[in-house]
Amino acid sequence: MFQVHRVLAVAILLAAGVASAQPADGVVVDVNGQKKGLYPIATPTSPDSDSAAEIAKIESFDLSVAGVFKVLDPASFLADLRAEGMGLDPQKWKDVGAYGVIKYKATKDDIEFRLYEMSKGAGPTLTKIYKRAGKDTRTLVHMWCNEVVKYYTNEPGFFGSKIAFTAKGKGTSSIVAMDFDGANAYQVSHNGSTNILPAWSPTGGQIAYTSFMRSNPDLYVAPAGGGRPKKISGQRGMNTGASWSPDGRQIAVTLSKDGNPEIYVINASDGSVVRRITNDKAIDTSPAWSPDGSQIAFVSDRNGGPQIFVVSASGGAARQVSFNGSYNTTPTWSPKAGKHIIAYTTRDGGTYDIVTLDIDSKEMKRITQNAGSNEEPAFSPNGRAIAFARAGQGIFIANADGTGQAVKVWSGSATGVDWGPAPKE
Repeated sequence: MFQVHRVLAVAILLAAGVASAQPADGVVVDVNGQKKGLYPIATPTSPDSDSAAEIAKIESFDLSVAGVFKVLDPASFLADLRAEGMGLDPQKWKDVGAYGVIKYKATKDDIEFRLYEMSKGAGPTLTKIYKRAGKDTRTLVHMWCNEVVKYYTNEPGFFGSKIAFTAKGKGTSSIVAMDFDGANAYQVSHNGSTNILPAWSPTGGQIAYTSFMRSNPDLYVAPAGGGRPKKISGQRGMNTGASWSPDGRQIAVTLSKDGNPEIYVINASDGSVVRRITNDKAIDTSPAWSPDGSQIAFVSDRNGGPQIFVVSASGGAARQVSFNGSYNTTPTWSPKAGKHIIAYTTRDGGTYDIVTLDIDSKEMKRITQNAGSNEEPAFSPNGRAIAFARAGQGIFIANADGTGQAVKVWSGSATGVDWGPAPKE
């Protein structure tokens, strides 16, 4: 949040003198930004299968947060699941409003999944068999759900990706990473100091973050699995708010080495300064590199309160793009190709909320409203979901189109959320 950066900046400066595969047959999945509705899909628990309850739970959660499906309540199902087995009676499922039904059979060796579409009869339209071979059930279900999303939308799913954030403690804060759904959380930083603002590298193999482990807020890069960090930028004053270039070779960062917080680009390998992006007497912070590498969004109070600005990644004149209210911070870009959409934290009422802004059309959508204090948004790898921190409550995921309810995936005091790249399968 900008106020945090401002306080940090002032303190440091004073001491020195952050396309569908589905034909048009009634399917209502949003594939081109024209949402017609959510696709009703049933995910019944398979009888007589190993890990049945676990599979059903993971599958239901994944599809419910995908942004394109309405997962039906199992209490409404009319079919005799034991009699159907891996087949199905289409009419029984049509009667409960299902357009699609997923069946599975799990053994100790593999899991077979089948997707049925009621408009296409009793035969499966998508079948996958995954060998367990050292992979846990959660991983295999994520892989399947990614296939289902790709089948309907012709774009990859984000299941199996990871989220990093700052977990606040008493007098300290740690960088934590976890699966997008909150599973398998682990600590990345282990220095017992204040660690903030994690940023995933484009490959997902590294995480950059700012740490006070040597008193000064220096920028470090650590293996994403939590190995020994390497100091990348230790300039006097601020080294905060890292944002990797799409090719992973450079990092945009806020430096105050020349007396005022400005946006710079540094080499990701050794931290050497490549170029200075901004040069203004105001505080410029929170850089965010666009997916195509051409632009950098950042926060500045040069026109009064903090607002979102966009500048060429090579430098030059910056233009203000946020105009709602007088307090807008923490920009992040949607990864959707051909789009220029930014999510950010806004305070145009009594609390902080998450909004998105289409820079081209000027369309703004509210992701949160009247539900606590929300900040630090981060898009999923396919741009369909947004993760953010809710003060005192934890990490939530919401649809990026502003529909539906946000879902909590981690409980605790957190900030500095960043969503990693798509999983490698």
